[in-house]
Amino acid sequence: MDHERLNSPSTSAISLEVMGHRLHISQDPNSKHLGTTVWDASMVFVKFLEKNSRKGRFCPSKLKGKRVIELGAGCGLAGFGMALLGCDVITTDQVEVLPLLMRNVERNKSWISQSNSDSGSLGSMTVAELDWGNKAHIKAVAPPFDYIIGTDVMDAKYQHPSIHLYMMDPKAPLTTEAGVGDNGNDDDEEDVSSPRDDGGEPGVNNESCSGFQESKSNNLDDWEIRRTAGVIVLSP
Repeated sequence: MDHERLNSPSTSAISLEVMGHRLHISQDPNSKHLGTTVWDASMVFVKFLEKNSRKGRFCPSKLKGKRVIELGAGCGLAGFGMALLGCDVITTDQVEVLPLLMRNVERNKSWISQSNSDSGSLGSMTVAELDWGNKAHIKAVAPPFDYIIGTDVMDAKYQHPSIHLYMMDPKAPLTTEAGVGDNGNDDDEEDVSSPRDDGGEPGVNNESCSGFQESKSNNLDDWEIRRTAGVIVLSP
């Protein structure tokens, strides 16, 4: 990625090359909904997948046909990272975000199929509304899934994704967390199925950035304050 930021409050779209494909993602960073911005974590996630796609558990031969659901997809960039590796992705968010998400998915699927002879390697990608606490929504996306992903996922006081993840019954018996420093090799996988001493859910980082926000908020404009809000990061 370029050293300069790819997005800003005045950027209506970003263009990013991922695994040989040029993605064009529309956004609306000045809307009142956080889901209409391409946040940094989604860009880091797709570049992590790209870097580790030649071997290990993130190579296309191992991921092709795997079912993936993306929570809080926003503009849909992270889901495209998995789809480009051959996964069948259901990318989800709240109803207010769906028009922008659907536009990004349909446009990029069309561009990839028209401009690249290797478009057959792209897995399927569909959009669905998903409220984490709505059992009908959860049933409609037809769990279980091989991977549950999310980047910069926000939690409300009455919505906690770590609770509802288990309602989706992930297929894998072990939940593994892939950090940015993980090389994606099977030999390096960490068993995190045992109880954690801190009382948190396995495979879910519940640490909040709220302390950072409080200490730095005087030096940030409104857009940057929203960008550094408390998050829950979910890793495959």
